[in-house]
Parts: sequence; structure tokens; C-alpha cells
Amino acid sequence: MKILVIGGSVFLGRAIVAEALRQGHEVTTFNRGRSRPDAPGVEAVHGDREVPADLDRLVEGRQWDAVIDVCGYTPRVVLDSVRKLSGHAGHYTFISSISAFPGFPAVPGLDEDSPRHECPADADGDYGDYGVLKAGCERAVEEHFDGETLIIEPGLILGPHENVGRLPWWLTRIAKGGRVLAPGDPDRAMQLIDARDIAAFTVDQAARGTTGRFLTSGVPGNTTYGDWLRDCIKVTGSDAELVWVDDAVLREHDVQMWTELPLWAWEGPDTEGVWLPSSAKALAAGLTCRPVSETVRDTWEWLKDIPEEERSFGSRLQHGIDPEKEARILADWDARS
Repeated sequence: MKILVIGGSVFLGRAIVAEALRQGHEVTTFNRGRSRPDAPGVEAVHGDREVPADLDRLVEGRQWDAVIDVCGYTPRVVLDSVRKLSGHAGHYTFISSISAFPGFPAVPGLDEDSPRHECPADADGDYGDYGVLKAGCERAVEEHFDGETLIIEPGLILGPHENVGRLPWWLTRIAKGGRVLAPGDPDRAMQLIDARDIAAFTVDQAARGTTGRFLTSGVPGNTTYGDWLRDCIKVTGSDAELVWVDDAVLREHDVQMWTELPLWAWEGPDTEGVWLPSSAKALAAGLTCRPVSETVRDTWEWLKDIPEEERSFGSRLQHGIDPEKEARILADWDARS
């Protein structure tokens, strides 16, 4: 089948393109051509989805069986693409986010029927934050595409070519060795998913013409904080010593969850559901998830030969704790112990 991927050059989009090509589909990619070279074997159309003339040039003389939109963040922009592509494809998949649910990360057991943020389909970028806008993008697709629609709502994604900086930061830090500040409870269960597994599921569902929505956050309890950081030690061959510091002490030191210690969220009522979304519907429909240890291994194999100064990958957020702050917290923890 013929697939148009909007985006397709970084992380999840890259994985989707690779999977579609692996399955033998004809792939067109539409992006600005700035992030990385186009994948061999695709028809690459360069342009900006916010420029009407570029969208006109994209659709002129072309038809696809399916669209997979990986890089929609503003409802009005997605709406323009949806309207332009109506009549040029029969199926439209939009990659959204678990952040489209206002209950995340506080509410355990979020699923596809949970309430979404209120956001109109034509909202501009200043209407709300990332999750609010993603909910509006979903509505732009569902309410205005002239054809079948599918919404994919991933949880926390890891894997090779990650451009967010979560697992790459941990691998980089642990590879340096020494005493490493480890957050909270090492036995706390997590729920992580590899971008390649989301890609395989997404392409399969698009090829089948599946409609509706799927939350793809992985298998509950597929690792713990302790296990995945020990996986990082194993693959890097590091002599790192994990020093587990209580959540309360980290909060006293104003450590920012998600960013300063990536993938850490303190335990409390406002994060009770962070590792408990339900992917039951997607798993029943064929989503399969590789072990987290495999994701850690493959990510290090990709990362290890990239110079450290080049490992930000254009991320809009700065991940990782300052070494001096880490040392201060470890010293305080030692004194308390």
C-alpha cells in the first residue's frame, strides 16, 4: 500500500518509516528536510506543513492509501493538513500522546475512554500546553478528515535514535561511573515502551484500516527503576554505584521530576497513575513489546560512538542533573545516613 508519513525523520517517525519499508509499503515522507537525510527507498517531499503552497505541492498528482501524521502539535496546523489531504487518502493515523488526558499522571488505569483535555480543533499554539494541544489535534483529525481515522496515544517512549534525552542521559551518566544518584524506590514498577514496537503496531493498524484510538504505553510492570538502571550499568560495562535517595530528600533539594532525573516522578497522589495506564486494548489488538533490557542494549549500541557533546539531538528540554548538584545531594544523603 501507499503510505504518506508526515515527519518521518526523527525517533518515532524514523521508526515508523523503517517499519513501513520493512513491510514492503511504498512510502512518501513530507518534512522540512532539516533533521537528517531521508531514509533510502522513500519518496521524499520537502516542505513546511504550515505553508499552504507546500501542502498544495505535496498533494498535487498524488494519492495514498493511508497517512501517518507523526509531528502534529498545533490543532490549527493539523486541521489545515487534514483538510488538504482529504480526498487524497482513505485513512489518517495521528500520533498523539498520553498527555492528551488531563488525568495523567495522577489517575491510575487511564484508558481510551478516559476524558481528554478540552481544546477546539482549530486552536492556535497559545491555547494551552502540549497535552491540551494534542487533544485538539486529535479532534481536528477525528472531526474533519474525510475518511477513516485512527489515534495512537503513546506513553513514555524509549529506544535507539531517541531525541528526547531520557535514556541517552542515563546511559551517558552511568558510563562515566562512580556514585550515581538514583531516585526513590528501586523496586517501584514502571511501564516503558520501545518506539519500534509502537511503529510496528501503528503500521499494522494503518494497513488494516483500523479506526478508533489506542493507548500504547506498554506492559504494566515491565521493569523497575532498579532493573533498568542496572541494565544501563550492564550494557555500558560501567563501575557505577547506584545510590538510592528518598523522594522526600530529592524534593527538599528541588530536583525536577522528568527532567533533572529523567523518568523519575516522585510517589504521591499527583503521580499515582504515572506507571498504570492501560494498554489492554492495544495489546489485545496485537501490540507486542520487547523487554526493556533489549531497548537499553540497542540504545547504547546506537549511542556509544556518538561524541558526548553531540548527544542533545536537538531536544527542546535540557535533561539531566548538574554534577555539582548531584554531588551536594549525595553528600547530604551520606550525612543523614
